[in-house]
Amino acid sequence: MGVWQKCAGKDLRARILQPGLMRYRSSAVVRVELGAAVSMAREISEQVLRPEAAAVDKEQRWPEKGMATLRSRLGGLVVPAEYGGMGHGLLAVAQVGEATGRACTSTSICFGMHLVGSAVIAAKASRRQREAYLDPIAAGEHLTTLALSEPGTGAEFWLPQTRMERVEGGRLRLTGSKSFVTNAGHADSYVVSTLAAGPGTPPGQFSCTVVDAAVPGLEWGSPWQGFGMRGNASRGLELRGAEIADWCLLGEEGDQIWYVFNIVAPYFLMAMAGTYLGVAAAALEEVRTHLLRRKGARAGRSAAEQPVVQHRLGTMWARVERTRRLIYHAAAEAEIGSPDALLGLASAKAEVAETAEATVNDALTLVGGVGYGEQSPLHRLLRDARAAHVMSPVTDLLRVWTGRALLDEPLLEG
Repeated sequence: MGVWQKCAGKDLRARILQPGLMRYRSSAVVRVELGAAVSMAREISEQVLRPEAAAVDKEQRWPEKGMATLRSRLGGLVVPAEYGGMGHGLLAVAQVGEATGRACTSTSICFGMHLVGSAVIAAKASRRQREAYLDPIAAGEHLTTLALSEPGTGAEFWLPQTRMERVEGGRLRLTGSKSFVTNAGHADSYVVSTLAAGPGTPPGQFSCTVVDAAVPGLEWGSPWQGFGMRGNASRGLELRGAEIADWCLLGEEGDQIWYVFNIVAPYFLMAMAGTYLGVAAAALEEVRTHLLRRKGARAGRSAAEQPVVQHRLGTMWARVERTRRLIYHAAAEAEIGSPDALLGLASAKAEVAETAEATVNDALTLVGGVGYGEQSPLHRLLRDARAAHVMSPVTDLLRVWTGRALLDEPLLEG
């Protein structure tokens, strides 16, 4: 049984087409070893992402420079090696996400969504889809992303209402609304979830397609004006009868539930978990650096020499480290198809959301007024960290899923 197999209620379970966990890592030889890929992500983060992070936040602009660098050097991270990619899976997504999240949360989320979208396209790619999407993604020339959430479905992103109708000439016509599309207006393609419509169409048949950015009928909403995550270009999308070739359908008609719970959910949770682990690690390092810098800089006993400060810093380190180990363990367990992988994947994002928020708050307390200033990195980190609870699946839902899985209950009711 796949890790998400037990997630569905009776009606949904029948639509998860294949048993067993998806092969998250290609069996072919990985062209760039994981350690080298993570080192590359750290280098890009320090040299490109970090210098731009404050401006990206302040100007609320999409991080074009950072994304171009990540796309060109690591864009094919999760594309199978036989398609020219690096052939990595969930653990790489988490570790690269931590590296980028330490430097710029917005850029990290933007790149994470590209990785999730790449994994979805690769899962059941046809020859034409490999040539049109995976080859350029692996070459660092194509950016993709997800367009799943909708205004009317809330947290239940797996139940789209965007209509997909078959029309003459082997075409598919898409009509509907999407919300909070990361990389909106900047990606080269979008993975879109749909509901089949038209005469004789079975009810509740959900499918996934890939839509090129240049397709007529895509209308973008207002620019993102967020409390945090200001650079992720999260915008609404109206599909006004947008027509695509039928070979842009991913897998078979009705496969969307399978994609969501076997590919989207695991990869998305690891992209989020890695990013917000990076936020927590950055806050911990910020306060540690501050305390070391102040040590000996003033007469009398410094804050670093106070037992209460030492105790709180030690507690912060332990919180971040145990969350890191949970995330990496969950990714590794999922890659080998462990029956307990669902528990770790669901808990990883829930835990890191609480860890990131608590760690930044503690850092603000220890740094004091300097950290509370608007120019402090902690100011940005706190606003970015709060979004971890809001991004679906939200923390409360993940806790419920974990409890239901432990009790052998279906995750989704109905």
